[in-house]
Amino acid sequence: MLDITFDPARIDVEAAHRFLRTSYWAQDIPLDVLRRAIAHSLCVAAFDHGAQVGFARLVTDRATFAYLADVYVLPDYRGQGVSRQLLAALLGHPEVQGLRRLLLVTRDAHGLYERFGFTPLAAPARFMERHDPAVYRAAAPSAVA
Repeated sequence: MLDITFDPARIDVEAAHRFLRTSYWAQDIPLDVLRRAIAHSLCVAAFDHGAQVGFARLVTDRATFAYLADVYVLPDYRGQGVSRQLLAALLGHPEVQGLRRLLLVTRDAHGLYERFGFTPLAAPARFMERHDPAVYRAAAPSAVA
């Protein structure tokens, strides 16, 4: 039986970092950047016997919009419904009910997200992005006072 939690004190940021820094979407993410991302997001984690085996976060204003990011399940736990449990908990959270728009980007998990109502963009020409896949390899920016 998995333990699913939203408790920020229980999220194992270092475990998330070990996985995410090698992922195709967050490759080389610095630990301090991930700490800030997690601190400013609604996060959920799955634990098995005290070890974090899955994670997801929602970047959201908790009123109108959310962006689903950093969803992962460790390889040994895939195919067992862990991602579905994480997403059900996260998307069922009371603070994100009634959002007008939820977005995500995925290379290969379309079937999973379709189960939760995600569809291809209805008007992709309206969306734009500013994407820098090498940003984490660049020198760290200086601190802003």
